[in-house]
Amino acid sequence: MAEKLFRRDVFRQSAALGVATAFGATACGKEKPAALSCTDTSALSGPDLMLRTTLAYADLSTEPGKSCAICLQFNPAPTPDTCGTCKIVKGPINPKGNCKSFVAKPA
Repeated sequence: MAEKLFRRDVFRQSAALGVATAFGATACGKEKPAALSCTDTSALSGPDLMLRTTLAYADLSTEPGKSCAICLQFNPAPTPDTCGTCKIVKGPINPKGNCKSFVAKPA
């Protein structure tokens, strides 16, 4: 005699398949690279820290169209995954950052 298929067994097997699929997709997915953080100011002196604060340096710009990457004062790093420098603000500078001394590069 053929086995009966109960609704609860179908739900249980479907749930198990869903969990296995979600786990597999997560385990095989590529890891998103960590966002670049340029906030380590441990090597800066008091006046340099004060200037950084006074100019309101932010590691991520909140103003559209104003980021360190397109600022005249920004010196990019040799590789995109490292912090650059600035002619005015001392310390590591994120290309996606911003401060009050922003001056757009000429076109």
